[in-house]
Amino acid sequence: MQLRETLETLTYIYWFIIKNMCQKWLDRRDTVGCEASVPYDGKWSKTMVGFGPEDDHFVAELTYNYGIGDYKLGNDFMVNTVAGCKFEESIEGVCEWPGKGACTFSLSRCLAPVPRDPVLITLAVSDLQKSLNYWCNLLGMKIYEKDEEKQRALLGYADNQCKLELQGVKGVVDHAAAFGRIAFSCPQKELPGLEDLMKREKQKILTPLVSLDTPGKATVQVVILADPDGHEICFVGDEAFRELSKMDPEGSRLLDDAMAADKSDEWFAKHSKPKASG
Repeated sequence: MQLRETLETLTYIYWFIIKNMCQKWLDRRDTVGCEASVPYDGKWSKTMVGFGPEDDHFVAELTYNYGIGDYKLGNDFMVNTVAGCKFEESIEGVCEWPGKGACTFSLSRCLAPVPRDPVLITLAVSDLQKSLNYWCNLLGMKIYEKDEEKQRALLGYADNQCKLELQGVKGVVDHAAAFGRIAFSCPQKELPGLEDLMKREKQKILTPLVSLDTPGKATVQVVILADPDGHEICFVGDEAFRELSKMDPEGSRLLDDAMAADKSDEWFAKHSKPKASG
């Protein structure tokens, strides 16, 4: 799941989510700063965080744009729920990351053994039945729970994997500026068939099947779709993705160093320039 965050939010995630929830920084990549009148123009980084390797766990991709000060938050990504047996009672419940464009976490303590992947992502939908047809009949997800009265459904690809909750809302789904996308890996040979299916069903394809190069790492094939409410969904070839998504043992140190070295707030303040809004 890709999320766009400010430095303030990223710092809070580090101290609260990582320290209290035993998650790990899995990988971090940064662009090279450009020599421009505003040195942080176009500079961004992404950091992967999760309870374990992407092969077996849900992982959040936190994208930080150095020149962006805040993001307008829509109603599309509603909450990220995490179940754990090690939470302190004081942090159980619903919490929000600070700053404009903050996302919401729901923390739930449980006495029973925690699932291998204890994460639940909730997305807003404007028409539950239409969304179920898309996610289940076209994308092949299984329905674990469904509540017509509450306009809610719980979906997943496997019992021991992260679950997706669709929650009906009144009106349209607003993605605003802080939206990201959700991604799944599948055998590479299935990607052309998935793209053909979406074409036959006249569904939106944001990025047709393409190969993406990562310098020094594997080349992956992806196709990016959009569901009836415009939620972006990326399917990536699993074989190359497993190589691309290997954990970096230096991930935590690299993030510490990058956050300490980030002087973008000071630079913008010194030049009396506000950071842009996303």
